[in-house]
Amino acid sequence: MIEVKRKEGESVEGMLRRFSKRVQQSGLILQTKKRRFFETPKTKREQREDAVRRLSIRSRKEYLRKTGQLEEEDLRSRNPRTIAMIKRALRK
Repeated sequence: MIEVKRKEGESVEGMLRRFSKRVQQSGLILQTKKRRFFETPKTKREQREDAVRRLSIRSRKEYLRKTGQLEEEDLRSRNPRTIAMIKRALRK
């Protein structure tokens, strides 16, 4: 546990700043985030399935790009309509 005592003549803001700095340096925030967002490790089978899915999506995108059905800008777009269009094209 981290404790910070107020020094004589120190403002509350100064004490709070020292406390925040100590918490940051201790790595306590990183530990709690890791605990909060912990994900169980994937099994070998799940890793293989994910890799196969990524490869198929990548090859399908490459095929669509080469045939002119998908433009280079579309691949980098964050527009929801463009993303939906790409997903529809990948399903075919």
